[in-house]
Amino acid sequence: MRFSAKLESALKRNYEHNKNMTATNQTIQSLKTQLIEQVEALPLQQAIFPQSEPNIDKIIQNLEEINPNPQPLSLNNQALISGKWELIYASNGTVVTRQVAEIPSWMEIKIKEVYQILNYSDTGIKTSNSAKIELPLLGEWKIEASGIWKREEDEKTALVSFDAFALQPTKPFNLPFDLPELKIPVIEALRNEAVWITSYLDEEIRVGRGKTGNLFLFRPV
Repeated sequence: MRFSAKLESALKRNYEHNKNMTATNQTIQSLKTQLIEQVEALPLQQAIFPQSEPNIDKIIQNLEEINPNPQPLSLNNQALISGKWELIYASNGTVVTRQVAEIPSWMEIKIKEVYQILNYSDTGIKTSNSAKIELPLLGEWKIEASGIWKREEDEKTALVSFDAFALQPTKPFNLPFDLPELKIPVIEALRNEAVWITSYLDEEIRVGRGKTGNLFLFRPV
């Protein structure tokens, strides 16, 4: 009887665990559906510029609380986090979009795409942050910052530093060809480290926070 009671208790715990997991997964899927619908309703020039959307921020915060991968930077998630990610929302813009936002609108500078490429290495996670910008008369250009994420012990926080910046005409004067990039290395003494927290990760979206708590929402490309 004692064995049967233990078995019954174990089965009950397993049932409750599976039930809770199912409910959590359903909640996550519902929140992500709402999130993507609201983000896609925004023009890109609004979604990644310094203009917070409280409803979107709240949905992201709710997802962070039930993150299915609490240690997103662990080696177990290497395949999940590696690759190209498109930035689709930034609660307070990015370094590039905040600067563009200060330029008079009549100059018609447009952000075409902002993306991040991540790859694991022996020294950390290599990162390449890029933005494609359309300039009047000058055509389309790419700005890129490349560097490394050094993972912290909690495996969700990283110290980020950049060792090179690059500029490349991808469609100069709107012509259908690109030109070689100009790469500028950053000497080690001038490299600064910034805190970056990956607060949510799954197969469909990734959320990051900078040191000020600003939200960045990515999806894989």
